Amino acid sequence: MEKQNLKGWLYLLPAFLFLGAFMIYPLIDVFVYSFEEGYNSASQTFFGTGLYNYSYVLHDPYFLQAVKNTFILVVITVPLSTGLALLISLALSSIKPLRELFQTVYFLPYVTNTLAVGLVFMILFKKTAYSDGLVNLLLLRFGQGPVDFIDGPYWAKMFVLCFYTIWVVMPFKILILTSALASVDRVYYNAARVDGTSRFRIFTKITLPMISPMVFYLIITGFIGAFKAYSDAVALFGTNLNAAQMNTIVGYVYDMLYGDSGGYPSYASAAAVILFAIVLTITCINLLVSRKHVHYT
Repeated sequence: MEKQNLKGWLYLLPAFLFLGAFMIYPLIDVFVYSFEEGYNSASQTFFGTGLYNYSYVLHDPYFLQAVKNTFILVVITVPLSTGLALLISLALSSIKPLRELFQTVYFLPYVTNTLAVGLVFMILFKKTAYSDGLVNLLLLRFGQGPVDFIDGPYWAKMFVLCFYTIWVVMPFKILILTSALASVDRVYYNAARVDGTSRFRIFTKITLPMISPMVFYLIITGFIGAFKAYSDAVALFGTNLNAAQMNTIVGYVYDMLYGDSGGYPSYASAAAVILFAIVLTITCINLLVSRKHVHYT
């Protein structure tokens, strides 16, 4: 028995080494950097330790703007994308002819390059010297606009970013939820129909509880993905996100490391630790909520 346990640990050793080298050690390193004040990456020196880096980051208007943008993005895109994906998945599940074709069409945006999709959205929304953009042309038909969605007011830019994020993440959610709906045992539906149960009650009492683990999984990963948003904003507004007031927390960390104001790994580490604490807190809250609302069979 001991030899079998030893053999099992040997099989797991490469995975432990990989996780230790590329996940655990960087986390510890970032945590240490976040307390080193005045760290110089060239000389690998610092003049003290303390909480100054956290104080600086929490009082930096660029970081506060990034936190605001990130939370708006999370609050809007995660519920909307999950809800729309569920509605589309229910519709696909009720359509037997060409179901696989529709699933493929809905999944295409997920495998398309993020920057390529961003360029398409810029063509749709951006005002140029030659055109106001396709969306503004539609708005003019209804007597509205034009609105500069890329370089204009904050609400317009946030609308485009949320719309773009929902568009990008929804295909994966549709795929997962469609598979979850297909795995629900039809016996439950047949029994409910025999009893004359309404469709809404079937959905709330049978479908939703049966697929709740997948819904919960998508909500958790959706929160984490939205908090890590950065490439979406770059694809729409360029690399100078601070000037556009559309930076995110991950973008702030990147700017502190490599941007025009870069060269401050201690500040970047402090911001990364704050982001880690936010994501960990929200994940723990979701786990507590899931105990009452997620049903595992």
